[in-house]
Amino acid sequence: MAIVVNFEDERGRKAKSFDALVALVKDDLEKVNRAIVDRMHSPVELIPQLAGHIIAAGGKRLRPVLTLASAKLAGHTGDRHIKLAACVEFIHTATLLHDDVVDESDLRRGQASANALFGNKPSVLVGDFLFSRSFELMVEDGSLSVLAILSRASSVIAEGEVLQLITANDTETSEDSYLEVIRSKTAALFAAACRIGAVVADRPKVEEEALESYGLNLGIAFQLIDDVLDYSAKQAVLGKTVGDDFREGKITLPVILAFRRGDEEERAFWRRCLEDLEQTDEDLGRAIKLMEKHGSLAATIARARHYGEIARDALGIFPDSPVKQAMIDVIDFCIDRAY
Repeated sequence: MAIVVNFEDERGRKAKSFDALVALVKDDLEKVNRAIVDRMHSPVELIPQLAGHIIAAGGKRLRPVLTLASAKLAGHTGDRHIKLAACVEFIHTATLLHDDVVDESDLRRGQASANALFGNKPSVLVGDFLFSRSFELMVEDGSLSVLAILSRASSVIAEGEVLQLITANDTETSEDSYLEVIRSKTAALFAAACRIGAVVADRPKVEEEALESYGLNLGIAFQLIDDVLDYSAKQAVLGKTVGDDFREGKITLPVILAFRRGDEEERAFWRRCLEDLEQTDEDLGRAIKLMEKHGSLAATIARARHYGEIARDALGIFPDSPVKQAMIDVIDFCIDRAY
């Protein structure tokens, strides 16, 4: 499975890669992939067919890799983390299926989305199936602490989805409100995926909290860069189209900052495009120019770097090791995607 290749940014500097971390957990990741395939099985043929479509669509397995890496960093020597990493991936995949239905998306990672191929109803129901499978895996692990962490993350993700609906197409959305959405929708699962690595290793609470902080802040940085990429030509390199968020009227941080920094004529433009969804072919280009004019893309990257530094500092309590360095490099990899 191809994960990520190195690329050079606009300054010719070699960007950090996700490959080093994957290599350190390669054997465990292969076991996770086998567990995922095994647990997708169902006598109802449409379930493994639809679930297999999205799981095989080329994702980086970032969240389960973080579970494996966190367990390794914390000194875990058993195999509990294998099923739990699969559990994390099932939760993530279920949210993707539901997201695409809510957003009426036709593409996922450059390919036809599951709802576009199979319909909305099967996508929602198979998403529910994957959530149920994830809870079966939690119960099999037998730890109430793990169950509490992952079940809480699942509910927080759902809250984030609803919160995003409330703020959808609202140009008056504040930065704080938007950050609450991405903490819930994206960062909560990053945080849980990392924290359970310390739990299975039976490490002190301070290490659990450190890994949770690492995951939370990495997740925020990751999503902020995704916000930037939607307005970047780099999307084509990543197999995505430019401007999906804009066309759907999504309120992300680059929009919020450009709206707040613009004049009344510019704010009227944003309201027309994002609230009324009245867009012309030239509007995306104008939106990008306004973001460049007011520095909102650069400011979003700067905020991502801020959260990345918090994630980096969270690992400070752990002794130096190859896995610690690779986890630090992943922070840079997530942010360097913007270049």
